[in-house]
Amino acid sequence: MAYFEAPKLTFTFDLELQVEKAHLPGKTPIGNRRIIRVEGGHFNGEYIKGEVIPGGDDWITVREDGTIIQDVRILLRTDDNEIILMTYRGIRTGPKEVLARLDNNEQVNPEEYYFRTVPIFETASEKYDWMNKTAFVSTGQRLATGVKYSVYQVD
Repeated sequence: MAYFEAPKLTFTFDLELQVEKAHLPGKTPIGNRRIIRVEGGHFNGEYIKGEVIPGGDDWITVREDGTIIQDVRILLRTDDNEIILMTYRGIRTGPKEVLARLDNNEQVNPEEYYFRTVPIFETASEKYDWMNKTAFVSTGQRLATGVKYSVYQVD
């Protein structure tokens, strides 16, 4: 029995990232590593929108079963010129055949795999200070040239 009612989610924004091809440093003691540079992108929601500043990175660890663990740091610039640091950890996993199709940059229905992240935001902006004090989750979709996320506030 749960002690509290389950949290509700409120849509915050959609985010689309364009990325370079992966740099593949190879297998380390932690797992297979991929480093992916973020070239840019955009985000759009009812109360916040803008662009992704080029230069962020996605440090991926690929586990033996093909599951990826993300460690991402990017900068967002809002349409009213505020800067927000977005960091997130995430997991993408699914059947081996589906993960192989994703690795080949094929278009795959997002219902065929699991892709979730936990973003944390940091900003000096008074207008967006509420993001410093709020928990978020997102759902993701891998694209041939990048990735799309829908970000939700946990209420």
